[in-house]
Amino acid sequence: MLSCNRTLGNTMISALRIFCRNQVVFYEQAHRCLSTQTEGEVRIAKVLKEKFPLASSLQVVDISGGCGAMYEIHIESSEFKGKRTIQQHQLVNQALKDEIQGMHGLRIFTEVPKS
Repeated sequence: MLSCNRTLGNTMISALRIFCRNQVVFYEQAHRCLSTQTEGEVRIAKVLKEKFPLASSLQVVDISGGCGAMYEIHIESSEFKGKRTIQQHQLVNQALKDEIQGMHGLRIFTEVPKS
């Protein structure tokens, strides 16, 4: 019986995965697909837009479930041209130095636009 319940539980967890923003998200984060941005996402996006005005694409996602402890940033900007990935990430970290102090973690993905 316990084995059956565990299997059923695992099946239910698997069934609760949904696709959101081109990635698999667990159920507790799924509600974010339909909601607006959090205050933290808006604040971070504003800082990045000011620091990287030539950014052609910017996405900030609170991946901590809405509490603001961890964010994922995808930014594409011609300002990264000629810089190594580590240098691009350092620019983003520098732009967010005040915000980072209150975070647990930050995932950064940078790209140079394809011309």
